[in-house]
Amino acid sequence: MVDGEIQILRGYELRLLRCTVSSPPSDSPPETHPQDSLINSLLSLIESGDYLGALGSDATKLILGDAELDLVDSVDSAERVYSELLEKVESFVVNGSSDGIDKARRAVMVMCLAIAAAFWFTRCNLTGFCVLSFSTKCSLPFKVSEKSKELVEWENWAKIQLMSAGSDLLGKFSNLQHLVFARMLLLKLKDLYATETFELRSVSWWIARVLLIHQRVLHERSSSLFDMLQVYMAEALDYFGALEKVESYWAAKLLEGEVSSITSTIHLEAFVLQYIYGRVDPCRLQLESAKAASKLELSVSGAFGFRTIHQVEPKAQMVLIANTSSSNGDVRLASERADVGSYYEAWGGEAPEVYMTPKLVNDEGEAGKDSVTLKPVEQAMVLAQCLLIEKGSRSDEMQRWDMAPYIEAIDSQKSTYFTLRCLCDLLRVRWESTRSRTKGRALEMMDKLVESINKSDPGASKRIPICFAVHLPTIPALRKEYGELLVSCGLVGEAITIFESLELWDSLIHCYCFLGKKSAAVDLINAQLLERPNDPRLWCSLGDVTNNDSCYEKALEVSNDKSVRAKRALARSAYNRGDFEKSQMLWYAAMALNSLYPDGWFALGAAALKARDVQKAIDAFTFAVQLDPDNGEAWNNIACLHMIKKKSKESFVAFKEALKFKRDSWQMWENFSHVAMDVGNIDQTFEAIQQILRMSKNKRIDVVLLDRIMTELENRNSACKSSSSSVESVETEPCAATPAETQRHLELLGKIIQQIVRTESTSEIWGLYARWSRIKGDLMVCSEALLKQVRSYQGSEVWNDKERFKLFARASFELCRVYMEISVSTGSRRELFSAEMHLKNTIKQATVSFTESEELKELESCLEEVRNVMKKSVKRLHIQIHQRRRDLVTYRLG
Repeated sequence: MVDGEIQILRGYELRLLRCTVSSPPSDSPPETHPQDSLINSLLSLIESGDYLGALGSDATKLILGDAELDLVDSVDSAERVYSELLEKVESFVVNGSSDGIDKARRAVMVMCLAIAAAFWFTRCNLTGFCVLSFSTKCSLPFKVSEKSKELVEWENWAKIQLMSAGSDLLGKFSNLQHLVFARMLLLKLKDLYATETFELRSVSWWIARVLLIHQRVLHERSSSLFDMLQVYMAEALDYFGALEKVESYWAAKLLEGEVSSITSTIHLEAFVLQYIYGRVDPCRLQLESAKAASKLELSVSGAFGFRTIHQVEPKAQMVLIANTSSSNGDVRLASERADVGSYYEAWGGEAPEVYMTPKLVNDEGEAGKDSVTLKPVEQAMVLAQCLLIEKGSRSDEMQRWDMAPYIEAIDSQKSTYFTLRCLCDLLRVRWESTRSRTKGRALEMMDKLVESINKSDPGASKRIPICFAVHLPTIPALRKEYGELLVSCGLVGEAITIFESLELWDSLIHCYCFLGKKSAAVDLINAQLLERPNDPRLWCSLGDVTNNDSCYEKALEVSNDKSVRAKRALARSAYNRGDFEKSQMLWYAAMALNSLYPDGWFALGAAALKARDVQKAIDAFTFAVQLDPDNGEAWNNIACLHMIKKKSKESFVAFKEALKFKRDSWQMWENFSHVAMDVGNIDQTFEAIQQILRMSKNKRIDVVLLDRIMTELENRNSACKSSSSSVESVETEPCAATPAETQRHLELLGKIIQQIVRTESTSEIWGLYARWSRIKGDLMVCSEALLKQVRSYQGSEVWNDKERFKLFARASFELCRVYMEISVSTGSRRELFSAEMHLKNTIKQATVSFTESEELKELESCLEEVRNVMKKSVKRLHIQIHQRRRDLVTYRLG
């Protein structure tokens, strides 16, 4: 294939892309092939916005055939006809000619046909102004006979095709078959050209766009679509994601500034993809790449201004600063004359008390630096940055104010594309609807915004540019948001009308239940089922309001077992009945259709846990936190399951994540304290204990854990002492922790125990306090704590309960040994008398009930030891007295 022919074909690709980047020029290249006239005719119709004309053109008849089809209204008929159409397309491209140039032109014709179908769907359901959107004649992307009546089942077939991605539709959409048809043609074209030497590289980009539209009509994110989008968007970015690649592909055909616009646009579309799937970091990377391609730098600065007409003194306001390739340095994207009059008059209202944009004070240093005009793609980047703030920060009042300078920057622009203006106004509505002083204005603006979508001005060709590069909701999604705003303002009746027209049955049921008219919702759904008995969404909604599993089973039947919502509902029902095995099976089936549903993985994990399948539960909860890292309950369940499996390290990591979101749960802190001790992290153990004491006001005390910590510190202390005393011994093992660290941990433990003993007085705590005091070397405090522990065990029940007697005997034994240590170190005999008296009384009473016990023998042995110490003390005392007498005699004689 010669270079000239390649450039002509690439020129056709460029003309198609220009439709979505900027208003395309009308010049057509010279025709060097018989099919060039057909291609130019198709492109001219697409560029002018006549997408139905393109679908009914001579080129379409050449591809799909000229005969009118007499169709049967059934799902099987739709499946058969569309399969035949794909065969005709394959025959037209592959078998129609052996010439490579002719084959490439045929592929371009098919691509134009697919894009025309995609644009018609986009016009009817995204950009607006589609008078014939629900016309029967326009419901099919090919020619049919007049005998064929309204093909309801064909639309159901298209719904099933779209819902097979694993989610219900967001609402009522028109011309769904055009979207299905465009997707089928582009994927078929990609397969046919997989082995060709010449490749239409933009096909991957168009496939990504069509798949992204498919995702936007669904109620939930689809895992299967995400996998396909990742592949085709990565391929498109590889082709057009760099300035030099775009320039080398189209060379001299590019207009001034078009290289950066195309490169930035594809990065913005990749941003929209990542934004829809909630991936904040990839969003940020794609936006930075888009700004780098356009040499745009954005920053937020401050300026004094007024927000209300009653404001006397100017206050600090945030304003957006831009540095573009066409500006000389930083430029403020706001005007000191940004009064609200012109903005609000455009909506047909009077000037409000609260300004839509701040009236800034004219500073001499800033004079002449504002009112710069941004390119459309640069305006799209400003709005993308605003969306990134919304997605990547905490949802509160400050978040909206952080978004405000970006919204006001677009408001200050004199020229803005339709889709950019709509998105900017929608972001303003979302912001102002959260403020009581501007909520009424937000409602009125939303009403005007929804109304403007269906106006004839601007035309279709003026609405398509940049529509794929911004996250503008579909028309049903926009109207649904309007309905929810009406409900929040108390206008439930108007919201019901909107929800019913969009077939949003769940929202409709919610409104009727809010009004106390649940039976009216059931009657409405039953009436709709009489007209459309094969709509799975209706059956699921009926099942939700009646709690009848047979409705969900019917939904599975009419959807050919593809209704994810029905499977989820049956899985929840089985779980509530206690049939956990069946619940697991149904959840697995539902997640196989759409795995990007974190609540489903959580429910699957709960069912597996109830069924005693720990590993499957761990796997399910792990998938849940991968999709929703902020799910503290899932992290907690993972940690607890690892605790059960004795995997302390894994449990420790999971608990740390869980506690980021559930810091007020003392149960979680208690489990974390044990796991932290298992992995040897005593600092984290102390933090957990302190949190538990704070939340329970010193009532929740884990004596077992404190005993473990005490034992560990005792072992460390003895190891450090033995290692320091035996310096010459080479075989002595080093201390597990440094002496300084051991002392720090001892101080922390002492503070905790002292905090506890101020409010709680139990035998175990006094025992721990005594052990800590003994390590610190304070034998007097140790003896007092042991005495209190002994007294807490005393009572009539101690002589009837063997276990309690063992504890009493052990505490008594330790108390007497401490008394002996005090006597030896101080020479005092008072402690020895106390020990002897206590042991004699204890042994006397224990002889009656526990004659042969080992504890009694230990106490008797201790008593004997105390008496021996007393004898030695008496002997030592006599020696001291005798020595003093001798010293006194010597002193007198001297």
